[in-house]
Amino acid sequence: MNKIQFDIKQLVRKNILNLKAYSSARDEFTDFDAKMIFLDANENPYENGVNRYPDPQQKNLKAVLAKQKNISEKNILLGNGSDEVLDLIYRAFCEPGEDNIITLPPTYGMYTVLANINNIEEQQVQLDKDFQPDVEEIFRKVNMNSKVVFICSPNNPSGNLIEQDRIQQILKRFNGVVVIDEAYIDFTDKKSWISAIKEHPNLIVTQTLSKAYGLAGIRLGICYASEEIISVLNKIKPPYNVNELTQQRALQRTLEEDKVKNEVKSIIEERAKLQEALSTISFVEKIFFSDANFILARVDDANKRYDQLINMGIVVRNRSTQALCENTLRFTVGTTEENKILIEALKQL
Repeated sequence: MNKIQFDIKQLVRKNILNLKAYSSARDEFTDFDAKMIFLDANENPYENGVNRYPDPQQKNLKAVLAKQKNISEKNILLGNGSDEVLDLIYRAFCEPGEDNIITLPPTYGMYTVLANINNIEEQQVQLDKDFQPDVEEIFRKVNMNSKVVFICSPNNPSGNLIEQDRIQQILKRFNGVVVIDEAYIDFTDKKSWISAIKEHPNLIVTQTLSKAYGLAGIRLGICYASEEIISVLNKIKPPYNVNELTQQRALQRTLEEDKVKNEVKSIIEERAKLQEALSTISFVEKIFFSDANFILARVDDANKRYDQLINMGIVVRNRSTQALCENTLRFTVGTTEENKILIEALKQL
């Protein structure tokens, strides 16, 4: 199999390629820790902890992430949640009304929403019964206007990892950007695709602090890619897209490595217990193996069971409208006590 010749200049939208990025006051003077009198950014001078604009390049946080992921800071872009990162990818590489992207349902729904917002055609290639991509069918859908393939691994809502060999085939054959969404990567023992970025210049890996790090409320998404791709995305991101409070809280949490690992270990242990308990529930017909912090299960009547659980004070996710997910409920792994309450409720039903 011949490897594609990836040329980012041929892929980036021409207006983005020629765009002169906005330069903020904090881009021009970057030594935030210096004892200076800052009269350059029209800020309120009275200190309250957030009266100054945040670092537009989030250097302190990137330095920690770079060290932990064994990658250069130049290979990192941070966003207001992963959704902003995904939206930047659309705006950088996809010409509205002309280009298309490939998605693999059932998968994360924002790929479709962002395609519609940006007026980008979506080509859907449904996963097979094992929730794995049909590589040949993907390339039957690919044409000269196909710019991005989105792969969610571990996949949402099914919870499984996408097989490495299939991803390798797509990376080597697709003459566009391949985005691997690793929002749930911390809950598996398989390594991240970040380590393959040098080998594959068309690879983008997205991660988040919302899941394993427990920071869904601060909205911090991470993009890992080649320096060339990061440079393009930096041109079009808002100048202060990650606020000061988010940067502070994210920095604090990423430095708590042992605490995060212990929480993840506990969630994985609880996932195994929950999976075993679900197998004893009479109306649970199938439990799908999960590498994420949730379990997808097929039940006899998802709408009925969902409503019953709501009446018992438990909110799960009904995924029955998704491809291949008829009569399925998605159970997020909770605390030990929450999981016990869930199982007792299911047994009562």
